[in-house]
Amino acid sequence: MNSAYLTDIVARALAEDLGGRGDVTSDAVIPAHAHAGFVIAARADGVLAGQAVTAEVFRQCDATLKTYWRAHDRDEVAAGDIVLAVEGPVRAILVAERTALNLLGRLSGIATLTRRYVDAVAGTGARIAHTRKTTPTLRALELAAVRAGGGVSHRFGLDDAILIKDNHVAVAGGVGEAVRRARSFAGHMTRIAVEIDRLDQLQEAMAAGAESVLLDNFPLDDLKSAVKAANGKLILEASGGVDLTTVRAIAETGVDVISVGALTHSAPNFDFGMDEG
Repeated sequence: MNSAYLTDIVARALAEDLGGRGDVTSDAVIPAHAHAGFVIAARADGVLAGQAVTAEVFRQCDATLKTYWRAHDRDEVAAGDIVLAVEGPVRAILVAERTALNLLGRLSGIATLTRRYVDAVAGTGARIAHTRKTTPTLRALELAAVRAGGGVSHRFGLDDAILIKDNHVAVAGGVGEAVRRARSFAGHMTRIAVEIDRLDQLQEAMAAGAESVLLDNFPLDDLKSAVKAANGKLILEASGGVDLTTVRAIAETGVDVISVGALTHSAPNFDFGMDEG
């Protein structure tokens, strides 16, 4: 994780919480010299993610704070488990509390949901991937959380892979033409992926030189037919209509990757609490 990115995200999050006057409650109630220890504990079962950014929150609030991690990214935790102990100036710890819990809860929620999808397709050979349906400015954190849950990387943004979507196809005049334009633009070193929504478009995509095809909202029988037609010559990715009740059946069709927007746009927050201890 890029340290400058972490520094910036945390600085903006803390500034949002502190406003112009700072933590007026702690300043009013807690003596400036007060020191104590606190622990952050899980209140549910799940997978931890967000260790680096949480540590950065405490560092920015006061570099003298001591943090002791008892669990790490990718670890499974149970309700009641202490994941972090922190010691030092109480005012600084209380300033850090909500921002740290918000980030740790958001990212652990993503990791926990991802692990459920990964477990659901275990043994099929299919991989669970994220999408770009992320919280603006938090993408790097959220995608790291997907990986902590056992998912795999898709493209990070618009600049790191060519993925021809339905609107590109519509404007270009067809799947084959869109792929040919992309191949001419990118050269032989760049993989070309294209989204199709009908089985008859698969051969067109393959003939034009696509190396990866995204099968959007395909029925299970059509997914099986696409796997047979591709015969291992390119990567097949299924998307659309994927949830925990459908993902196993989709994986059993033989597709290589299943991309799931819900990993980041619908993950429940993981509940952590911080108490003196």
